[in-house]
Amino acid sequence: MGRRLVPLTLDNLQDLPRRCRSCVFWELDPVSGAAAVKAGTPELEKEAWISAVLLDWGSCGRVVYVDEVPVGFVLYAPPAYVPRAASFPTSPVSPDAVQLITAWIMPGYQGQGLGRVMVQTVAKDLLRRGFKAIEAFGDARWERPACLLPADHLLSVGFKTVRPHPSHPRMRLELRTTLSWKEDVELALDRLLGGARARKEPALRPL
Repeated sequence: MGRRLVPLTLDNLQDLPRRCRSCVFWELDPVSGAAAVKAGTPELEKEAWISAVLLDWGSCGRVVYVDEVPVGFVLYAPPAYVPRAASFPTSPVSPDAVQLITAWIMPGYQGQGLGRVMVQTVAKDLLRRGFKAIEAFGDARWERPACLLPADHLLSVGFKTVRPHPSHPRMRLELRTTLSWKEDVELALDRLLGGARARKEPALRPL
C-alpha cells in the first residue's frame, strides 16, 4: 500500500470531498457565508480563501493519498484567517497556537495509522514555524460528521480543555506530544478523523 501526504493547493483542491470543497463554514463569517451560498459561489470563495492563505501564510492543509486515491485531508490556519472562529463563545484561539479547522479520513481507510501520520505531519510543519500547539473548537453535542469535531474524541487523542463550554469547548493539543504517540492514540485519532465511526466499511472510490 503506497501512501503519501502532500500540501493542499489549488491544484489538488478537487481531491477533497465535494461537500467540503463547497463548504465555507470556517472560511467566511456567518453573514458572508450565507450570502455565498445564496449566490451559488461557495466553491469560488473556498478557492479564494486557500489562495490567500497560501500567499500570506503558507501551507494550510494536507491531502492523504493511498495508492493515488484521495482518502483524507486536514485544514489548519491561524485564527486571523478563520472568520467563523470569532463567533464562538470560547474564542479566541491562543496566540501560540494554530486552529485545527477540520479534518476527515474516509471510513474505509480507518485503522491504518493515517490519522496519526497526518497530524504528526502537521505538527512538524507548525513546530518549524514556531508554533507550540493546535487548538480546536469541539462539539460537545456531536451527533454526525460536520464541520466541528466531537469534543470527547478530541479528548481521547490528547487534547485538553482550555476553556469549557456546554456546547463548544476550546481544546488544545501540545504539538510535541504528537511526535511520540502510541498505538492506542493512533486508533483513537483514526476514529476521530473518520467521523467517530468505528466499524470498517468498503473502500470508497475517488471523488
